[in-house]
Amino acid sequence: MIPIKPQILLDVIDILIVAFLFYRLFAMIKGTRASQMFVGLVVIVFVSIVAQWFRLNALNWIINSLKTVWVILFVILFQPELRALLTHIGQNRLLRALIRVEGYGVIGEILKSVEEMSEERRGALIVVERDMGLRNYVETGTKLEARVSSELLETVFTPHSPLHDGAAILRGDQIVAAGCILPLSQTRGLSPLLGTRHRAALGLAEETDAVVIVVSEETGAISIAHKGELKWKLDSGQLRSELAAIFNPRPEESPGPEEVGQES
Repeated sequence: MIPIKPQILLDVIDILIVAFLFYRLFAMIKGTRASQMFVGLVVIVFVSIVAQWFRLNALNWIINSLKTVWVILFVILFQPELRALLTHIGQNRLLRALIRVEGYGVIGEILKSVEEMSEERRGALIVVERDMGLRNYVETGTKLEARVSSELLETVFTPHSPLHDGAAILRGDQIVAAGCILPLSQTRGLSPLLGTRHRAALGLAEETDAVVIVVSEETGAISIAHKGELKWKLDSGQLRSELAAIFNPRPEESPGPEEVGQES
């Protein structure tokens, strides 16, 4: 058996990490204007390698003169994508297990706003993104990129406001977009009492791992959709228990709210 030198193993690990980072970056910018800039950057790097290989002195001098500003230029051009990549890394389950992220502050803000809107019978549709990205749905609304607060959520769902009828999508501690359009559930036999918001919440929960909270405009009833199931007619205590069970699972189950599936 041929012995493997430690340096060779380190080089392989180094290459794999760099390849993974570039792959994730390109996957995130694919289909956006940034992807064209990324390709242009790759072409420039390729030209610099060719210039060095064939000793093209003039071209080499130009490229070497630009090297000092390349890093700054890269950060400026790809700032949104780099921020999204770092956010994605920070939301990794392994890192979350090693470093306890303050998530209850966000849940507290959601609960406070939902309680207020339920009392006022103000319709709301709040989506909490988990492991599956919701970029397609974010792009259907208006980007906010604002810190989650109960006041802002209540403002978004003020009756007759431009964003009132759509969904607000939360990622981490940010409200990334509002007024977003969600897919309606095609499940047959749903209760006729369910409105468009409930069907949209269930539709997204059937397609992704997102958690969707609904406040009925007609009754003020609170509902939650997750993993293809819709639980409705919750009070604030039951909603708190459901969110705690999802984001901090425990063996015990929360008290039994009504579950909506197919009618028997």
